Amino acid sequence: MNEMIKKHRLLPLLALLALAAAAPAQAQATNAAARGPALKAQTPVTLNFVNADIEAVTRAIGVMMDRQFVIDPRVKGVITLYSEQPLSVREAYLSYLAGLRGLGFTVVEAGGLYKVVPEADAKLQTGAVAVGSSSQRGDQVMTQIYKLNHENANNLVAVLRPLISPNNTINANPGNNSLVITDYAENLQRLTRIIAAMDTPSSTDIEVVPLKHALAVDIAALVQKLGESGSSAVAGAPGQASGSLSVLVDPRSNALILRAANPARLASARATIAKLDQPLPDGDAPGIRVVHLKNAEAAKLAVVLRAAFGGAGGGGSSSTGSSTNNAQLTPAAQGTISATGSGSNSSIGSGGSTASSSPVSASAGPSTGGFIQADPSTNSLIITAAEPLYRQVRAVIDQLDGRRAQIYVESMIVKVDANKTGQFGVQWQSLFGKDGDKTISGLGTNFGSGNSNIVNLSAATAGGRTAIGTAVAGGVNQGLNIGVLKRVSDFYTLGAIANFLETQTGANILSTPNLVALDNEEAKIVIGQNVPFITGSFTNTGAGTGGTVNPFQTIERKDVGLTLRIKSQVGEGGTVRMVIYQENSSVVQGVTNSAGPTTDKSSIETTVLADDGQIIVLGGLMKDEYSDGEDKVPGLGNIPLLGSLFKGENRKRIKTNLLVFLRPVVLRNQLGADQVTLDRYESIRALQQNAQPAPSPVLPDTGAPVLPILPGAQPAVPQQGKTD
Repeated sequence: MNEMIKKHRLLPLLALLALAAAAPAQAQATNAAARGPALKAQTPVTLNFVNADIEAVTRAIGVMMDRQFVIDPRVKGVITLYSEQPLSVREAYLSYLAGLRGLGFTVVEAGGLYKVVPEADAKLQTGAVAVGSSSQRGDQVMTQIYKLNHENANNLVAVLRPLISPNNTINANPGNNSLVITDYAENLQRLTRIIAAMDTPSSTDIEVVPLKHALAVDIAALVQKLGESGSSAVAGAPGQASGSLSVLVDPRSNALILRAANPARLASARATIAKLDQPLPDGDAPGIRVVHLKNAEAAKLAVVLRAAFGGAGGGGSSSTGSSTNNAQLTPAAQGTISATGSGSNSSIGSGGSTASSSPVSASAGPSTGGFIQADPSTNSLIITAAEPLYRQVRAVIDQLDGRRAQIYVESMIVKVDANKTGQFGVQWQSLFGKDGDKTISGLGTNFGSGNSNIVNLSAATAGGRTAIGTAVAGGVNQGLNIGVLKRVSDFYTLGAIANFLETQTGANILSTPNLVALDNEEAKIVIGQNVPFITGSFTNTGAGTGGTVNPFQTIERKDVGLTLRIKSQVGEGGTVRMVIYQENSSVVQGVTNSAGPTTDKSSIETTVLADDGQIIVLGGLMKDEYSDGEDKVPGLGNIPLLGSLFKGENRKRIKTNLLVFLRPVVLRNQLGADQVTLDRYESIRALQQNAQPAPSPVLPDTGAPVLPILPGAQPAVPQQGKTD
């Protein structure tokens, strides 16, 4: 039975081979060299394969085409191909490809070799690549690259993906705006026509519409708004899209530059402009116009414009109710405050500074005078001028009313201190004589002052236990103290004391005050304390006044801490010019008097130039100080080893390093400001998450405050074990 089936499958193959080998009478008359592939390609064939093995049919097709076919081991099964009329070899090959596609297989060409593979692997093995249009047809898998001129490649991926077989791919290359599609050649022909129809210009050419009467700046926004409302009214219509009309202003020629999605929209915009570009009823008579400013300050800009057009406006350039603060960046700007108090030892002063109680910026009054008035409440200019003059003024306003850049200034104040102190000394006292002797003698050494002197300390210890405790707490030197006490009569006195001390202290301080201010505007930040300083006082003597007099003190409060005042200006090329006043002050601990505390202060006042984002050093202090001292008995103190009993020594070295760095960053748009804000916001939020209280089995989990996540921001991930 199996042999009959094999014979049944081989009969059509043998018939096809015999038919392919037969040639017409004219072909038999030619030489043997002429009976090559060209002859076979011109020979018509009749297909008659019914449930034939794919491998056998593939070999027959290879003989007809005179090509080498390789069959993948996964390609198994039977195929049916037949034709009622004789076909050319090309047509027979296309029928063969169509039959393979129905079975989930296809043919790929690589280096002149034809491979029959499963359809899912064809996109990985095909070697046929075409750029632009291709003449390949049929069900052979190949790759084609489409370079787009107008449409965005990413937009077409979503449109073409459903039209491609699931096993094949489509990818977009944003770099050169091209599409890479791997699919059957016949389907690629259809996709080529679709892409050609969609890759068309989305708008018309640019058209310049000069205006004769109206001002281009005034009607540009109106034309844009009318164009958008017209497109939204017919949403969904072919070729119509919201915002498809673009309107730009050319102040130099007083013209509008138009670009529309289609000629109809462009014609509609031109008709709207023609209706709006009409002369005023009174010709060139002066009219009143209100110009709302977007960024500039109306009161200041009015003064500038009146000065620039003083002769043309026919009015003065005086200004009422407006002033400009030209104060220098000096510490004298720090405010003081005083008040009246009552009661014993009362003080004048409210504890705050002038800046905390005064308004941030005083409301400016209307700027009057000339043909340009300013209304600060609406930040608008009121212009009374003829049409030609108004056009000139409006052109200047548009150039001055631009968005001003902002400067983010990061100041870094680094201070590193290292102190080393060493002290060694021996003091002793001895009395010679007996109790009741009229004359006694003494011998000893003493150095220093206060309770660090053995004589003073001995006198204090003679007062008993209470006095000894007070004396020790009040002034015995720090470090290791070895003492010998001697009883004299009913009292104990200090006979000898040795002091040993070595001290090492260090400080590493980093302060980073940050400021953001508009270009050419001053900014100030103060971080510290408001410390009172006594400037005067009055007390009641109580002698014959006959009335009640309240004693009082006058106090001046000053900011002590970190102060940074900066006025920045952005120059050409991104350079930043900064006028800087930086002060770092602190209250000296343990040093005070009746007039108040003592402060330690370092300040820098300078003008520098820095590039955007670069760090520049402003200045600082680098100090290395050494001091030593020796108290000794002449002669005896110089004896080796034994001389240490007759002297006291101390050494001290202080190293101070203080540097101030500055880093300006220009924020030209809202995106730059958002990036800086988000970076600082997420840094603080991460620190808050790391500072959460540790779980406790006894205490409740109250949690610590954490900033909320900003909309659209990635949440900060806290670092385990890091709490600094």
